Amino acid sequence: MPRGMTFYLEGDSNDYVGKGLSGGKIIVYPPELSTFVPEENIIVGNVAFYGATSGEAYIRGMAGERFCVRNSGITAVVESVGDHGCEYMTGGRVVVLGPTGRNFAAGMSGGIAYVLDEAGDFPKRCNQQMVNLEKLEDADEIEQLWKVIQRHQTYTQSARAASILANWQLMIPKFVKVMPKDYKRVLQSLKKVEDSGLSGEQAIMAAFQENARDVARIGGG
Repeated sequence: MPRGMTFYLEGDSNDYVGKGLSGGKIIVYPPELSTFVPEENIIVGNVAFYGATSGEAYIRGMAGERFCVRNSGITAVVESVGDHGCEYMTGGRVVVLGPTGRNFAAGMSGGIAYVLDEAGDFPKRCNQQMVNLEKLEDADEIEQLWKVIQRHQTYTQSARAASILANWQLMIPKFVKVMPKDYKRVLQSLKKVEDSGLSGEQAIMAAFQENARDVARIGGG
């Protein structure tokens, strides 16, 4: 589904929703007359957005296992997920407005996930071999997250999102930022070389070289 296309689904779906999404927008929400609590019931199946490269997704409800596996560029919002969320993810942004299953972020080397951890047990559910768990502190990042959740509420009429936005200052400390360790080093290197005056492809190449030297020093130490 390329850029410029928007797909609305009122109802549920099976596995592989948005596989290979490449620029379009997918919005999934329950039927208007449904009586179940969306964030407690699966509305998209397993392996949603497998290998997606760009675009947006807004899912009002729970996703099955391996949500956004190998995501390399989309922004996705979902209200809870099953096991192995963001597995092998290499790029993009994922926002989870509720609980996750076990083994979240296994093999995650890029991109960022934001998980609303009201119960305080997310660290036990997250595979921290390749990621760090951080607090939200940057004002610009907090604003961007708010805007993403606002879009989710607008597109899906999510009561969950509306409640979070209405209590935003109380909710900010409950979000956990899932940041891949290597990805963070690359971003830090990129900022360093951009501050030195480089831009575009030159900055990217210099950042990777800088990161490679840092990794070599760590390995040598």
